[in-house]
Amino acid sequence: KVKSQLEEKEGKTFDVFTAVEFKTQVVAGTNYFIKVHVGNDEFMHLRVFKSLPQESKPLTLHSYQGSKSKHDELAYF
Repeated sequence: KVKSQLEEKEGKTFDVFTAVEFKTQVVAGTNYFIKVHVGNDEFMHLRVFKSLPQESKPLTLHSYQGSKSKHDELAYF
């Protein structure tokens, strides 16, 4: 659901977009920190926010980090 948001921010499309790892952080909603394979040996770390159910808001790409490798540790940011 956030692939199109990332593509818009990066100004390119991703043929490969596969989540390989994630962590969660409970706030007033939930932050998901997701390691995503975007092709070749490239990975990105995404921070996606999911609001509380009663707010009925869509998932939001809050921030991201590019130029990551498969072995980079997924950390809160």
